Amino acid sequence: MDLASAHDGLRPLMFSIAYRMLGSVAEAEDIVQEAFLRMHRSTEEVDNLDAYATTVTTRIAIDTLRSARHRREQYVGPWLPEPILVSDEDPSHRLELDETVSTAFLVLLESLTPVERAVFVLREVLGYDYDDIAPVVDKSATNCRQIFTRARKRIADGTPRFDPSRERRDQLASQFVAALSASDIAGLERLLADDVVFVADGGGRAPAIQKPMLGAVAVARFLLGLMRQGERFGVRLELSHANGQPAMLTRGADGALLGVIALDVDGGRIVRMHNVLNPDKLGHLGEVGDLFALLAER
Repeated sequence: MDLASAHDGLRPLMFSIAYRMLGSVAEAEDIVQEAFLRMHRSTEEVDNLDAYATTVTTRIAIDTLRSARHRREQYVGPWLPEPILVSDEDPSHRLELDETVSTAFLVLLESLTPVERAVFVLREVLGYDYDDIAPVVDKSATNCRQIFTRARKRIADGTPRFDPSRERRDQLASQFVAALSASDIAGLERLLADDVVFVADGGGRAPAIQKPMLGAVAVARFLLGLMRQGERFGVRLELSHANGQPAMLTRGADGALLGVIALDVDGGRIVRMHNVLNPDKLGHLGEVGDLFALLAER
């Protein structure tokens, strides 16, 4: 097999599997690297490189996810996946930015076991037949079908019922930033679902609320308080897209990234907000600021 010539073409496929499995850019990149090493060392005759790369990557991802379970159980506060921005210039990160890489969807995948997650990704995202999935996860085709059915039902219970167009989602995001900038609490509450959930991931490395915040009134007031505090530090909001969804980037006065807030829209309102503040999860996006240091200086 000619891996050298196929390397650049295989990387996006392998990264897309590993990232959906782990929700981590750094771990996905490590998995892809390890998969290539194993493929290079293998003496096995391979007819289909894509299928072979998928198998090796998935198996490593399953093992990695199993070992990561304990770390995530010990994680400080809520765990959220690492964001991928539309401006990411790494060719291997240019995965299909559909609903299966949205922050909300990756959070839902956390409820699945490693094998369930693998079966779901291979079937739902890559469209693999159960006969092809079976040898990858070392299960029968019938078992894989049952696993997928259970996983899809669990995921479907938490997915949006009315998914608006990208234009509508972007419009809501723009209105939300405008309302925040104008300290318009009534405007914010109109854009938020009554049962909106705000989740922050600081991982103990950045100041963040330790439990999800619920309700339009509470979330709107909390965000306005953060906005007023941030203005004193020269913090600004920048509209962007993370994981195919509207997002707000929080930047310091020096332009360093402080956080990424992904907005999950259902119908005409924002139903979930995921704020990644842990600098370890933002390093692949450029220069990252230190929120603890910023607060200490002020």
